[in-house]
Amino acid sequence: MRSTKRTGRPETAVRLFRRGWNCSQAVLSAFAPRLGLDARRARLLAQAFGAGLARRGETCGAVTGALMAIGLKYGKTRADDSPARDKTYDLARTLMERFRSRHGALSCRALLGHDIATARGRKKIEAAGLHDTLCPRLVRSAASLLDRLL
Repeated sequence: MRSTKRTGRPETAVRLFRRGWNCSQAVLSAFAPRLGLDARRARLLAQAFGAGLARRGETCGAVTGALMAIGLKYGKTRADDSPARDKTYDLARTLMERFRSRHGALSCRALLGHDIATARGRKKIEAAGLHDTLCPRLVRSAASLLDRLL
């Protein structure tokens, strides 16, 4: 039963993305209930992180959504909790390294091959269909990596 649920979260993230939530919202929302966060708050929290941090083409929103989930699960709640901080940073680095190894980059700009921060870049992304083809794969990948780390 557990393995069915584990494969379900990445697919849930893709389904949410295809329904119109941004990449960061989709990943965080797929894991939110498991981490004690309701889906509405997860989507509010992750809103500004989509499309590479507020559509700036920086770190992929699927990655930032996953990083927020790691923080929810392992982050420190006391200023002096160095072990929790260290575990969170270690898992975050692992996720980023594995994502970069799979896809060659962490930034939307590099992953998409166009600058999502500009109207011209967004038109090229749309014309190439990347939002419908590449982005769901990146969402699934980040969610799958996260699933294994949690």
